[in-house]
Amino acid sequence: MRAHFIAGAIAAAVSFVSPAFADAPKPRDVITHYADLAEAMYGASYDTAKQMQQSIDAFVAAPSAETQQKAKDAWKSARTFYQQTEAFRFGNKLVDDWEGNVNAWPLDEGLIDYVEKSKYGETSDENPLYTANVIASKTIRIGKKTIDVTKITPELLHNLNSAGGVEANVGSGWHAIEFLLWGQDLNGTGPGAGARSWTDYDLKNCTNGNCDRRGQYLKVATQTLVADLKDMTDLWGAKGAARKALLKKKDNAGLAVIFTGLGSLSYGELAGERMKLGLILHDPEEEHDCFSDNTHNSHYYDEVGIRDVYYGRFTKPDGTAVTGPSVADLIRAKDPKIADEIDQKSDAALAAIKAIKDTADSGEMAYDQMLGEGNEKGAKLIQAGVDALVAQAHAIERGVSALKLQIKVEGSQSLDDPSAVNKK
Repeated sequence: MRAHFIAGAIAAAVSFVSPAFADAPKPRDVITHYADLAEAMYGASYDTAKQMQQSIDAFVAAPSAETQQKAKDAWKSARTFYQQTEAFRFGNKLVDDWEGNVNAWPLDEGLIDYVEKSKYGETSDENPLYTANVIASKTIRIGKKTIDVTKITPELLHNLNSAGGVEANVGSGWHAIEFLLWGQDLNGTGPGAGARSWTDYDLKNCTNGNCDRRGQYLKVATQTLVADLKDMTDLWGAKGAARKALLKKKDNAGLAVIFTGLGSLSYGELAGERMKLGLILHDPEEEHDCFSDNTHNSHYYDEVGIRDVYYGRFTKPDGTAVTGPSVADLIRAKDPKIADEIDQKSDAALAAIKAIKDTADSGEMAYDQMLGEGNEKGAKLIQAGVDALVAQAHAIERGVSALKLQIKVEGSQSLDDPSAVNKK
């Protein structure tokens, strides 16, 4: 799969002036609760990833259709809680720098394992590692260096990320694990997800070779993801660097971090790069969870996460509620009319993404089918989601302006200059 350039920005206005108005929480309390929320949400992602690790270890130890399905189910369950954290990414440099190791996408899966070359191809002008197949190799060449890959380690997998300066080289994270569980989705915009057989891990009746290495890679990739999530949870802990970096900022700058994450995920990342781009190109390669056909859930829980951060709330996997002062409270105290508008636009965005989720969950059509050229219903569902997310982002910007803050939101060429998107 190919990486695409994220371009452009939309700005929300004016100057830095501390908000001070009646019945509002203190900005410092809002910022502190945001850090508490980050610790709780990354903690939930870490906890559910550990449960996934148990299922994956059990699958590799005793491969069968049943243990493979349990591992897949555990991946989807854990994925739900990770997606809710994505609003912390933009604006927090430590999170954005770390994110490439856990959720980089798209990826050229031929770097990791065997691929169906009749559909995938054998070479790429953009990526010398397009079919490097670490699992089947003892060494690979990255630029002028020959790299020993006989031992699969977390360090190796991290070093594969963006190897040779190519963003589509991804060795670790959610999508590497997804590919190893499901395999390639060779169905284009037709029905069906990846269909990797459990026998790809069966040492006695191995299919496609290197079953021992494949099992090692899957286990190490999972171990690496769990460790990365633990690191991020700790970074938001009482003495963590991410918390310290945020709390060191003045109030307005701290609030701007929160709004930057909300606006950037809603506008440039989710509405633009993850949804509108694929719709323009009618390309199933632009489906976020492309191997598992889980994209509808990933999009939905991104929006859930946006709302949770905005409203200052989160429900842990055990049902425990985390609540506290939020930027929503600040806006409502300053301008109830704008607060009402954000509520309405946010509800509409959730409903639009849920319509996509419900359609996919019903079995009528998966997200990659919705992207297919000529699929009017699918295109309408996705475009409605895009429009609602853009409207949500703009409403949030108006809230930012009401608080007299200044932010810069990530854009997307697919929204800002769609005529320039490559339509190959």
